Amino acid sequence: MAYEKVKKIITRLPDAPGVYIFLDVNGRTLYIGKAISIRKRVRSHFSGAKDIRKENFLNLVCDIEFINCATEEQAFILEAALIKERKPKYNVLLKDNKSYPYVEVGKDEFPRVFISRPKDKKGRILFGPFSQGKVLGESLKVIRKIFPYRSCARMPRKECLYSHIGLCPAPCVNKISNGEYNKQIKRICRILNGQRKTLAGELKADMEQAVKKLKFEEAARLRDCLTAVEILYHGRNGSHSLIELKEVLGLKNMPVTIEAVDISLTAGTNPVGSLVVFKYGEPYKSGYRKFKIESVEGTDDYAMVAEVVRRRYTRLSKERQTMPDLLVIDGGKGQVNAAYGELEKLGITVKIIGITKKNEEIWFSDRNKPLVLSRHSQALQLIQRLRDESHRFAQRYHKLLRSKTFHGKK
Repeated sequence: MAYEKVKKIITRLPDAPGVYIFLDVNGRTLYIGKAISIRKRVRSHFSGAKDIRKENFLNLVCDIEFINCATEEQAFILEAALIKERKPKYNVLLKDNKSYPYVEVGKDEFPRVFISRPKDKKGRILFGPFSQGKVLGESLKVIRKIFPYRSCARMPRKECLYSHIGLCPAPCVNKISNGEYNKQIKRICRILNGQRKTLAGELKADMEQAVKKLKFEEAARLRDCLTAVEILYHGRNGSHSLIELKEVLGLKNMPVTIEAVDISLTAGTNPVGSLVVFKYGEPYKSGYRKFKIESVEGTDDYAMVAEVVRRRYTRLSKERQTMPDLLVIDGGKGQVNAAYGELEKLGITVKIIGITKKNEEIWFSDRNKPLVLSRHSQALQLIQRLRDESHRFAQRYHKLLRSKTFHGKK
């Protein structure tokens, strides 16, 4: 199919993450790919220099289907599942002169999970091939945090570093049974096959059984696994930042819902507060709220933070709504203590942190020293996004009120 004939199809493709599928005149699958932008990636196939083999392949394309995904990781997993299911001819033919990576699951007693480039694929448990090794590696890191697995070529005689940092269940020293380990491997295969609903159902069932047996720590662990799987599929920036945030802050639950508060005023006039909500690491704009400060005179920033927190969580409590997993305050220890004091009066327990603009330090109500994270930390970058978004929202409302005051409006 000439490029001119696919232009109309390409213009209808979304500029968003997902999987695209090239079909021939009979509707058979020719090729499956994934992309951060489906439209841009498909357009690139039909532009630039092409060898004879690729030219012949593109001439067979008569239609293009696509499946939207929330994240690049989700597209990565869906691509692997669809390739495994449909076995498209040109996913192999177009790559037979290159060494593209697969995810391979071993067949021994405690199977290892690793990236491989096998020449002989018969008898192997493979997922792929994948065109981008970097994305593959990053995705496996996320999966390994959810379901730890063995990656060593030979079983060592003692625990390795991966075990100590929670990325391997250490079958080498009998810390996990064969049955439980292979259950974990089955869950990993579910992810790689795109079987999210099946996996979620299994995790929920196991969690309910753990609660019935009063194994509350196991139930909590399974709950976190379930949440992390949902984040992997729903969070547009992947789940690295949320998993890291849970770890560095010592949170009991995965921070699926995070709220952030900021105060805006100029020369003590028209003070306002903002509250923004992130779900799965992304803005949840229908949850945003703005507050016109009512009980504070002057420029008492602490009192203004206290008012916003008091009004917000009094309402959530009265309406019996679910509390967030984390509250971020734009400010240091003083602002954090003001927010903490209000929640304590209300009998509400929510983890609170503050972030200062000057040194990007993270402050807690129960610590005298701040937490300083690497500027490359994805957890810090998420906190900064929350802070910046709450500041933007507060500034916007503040400017609106100032404009109304200037023009004599109420």
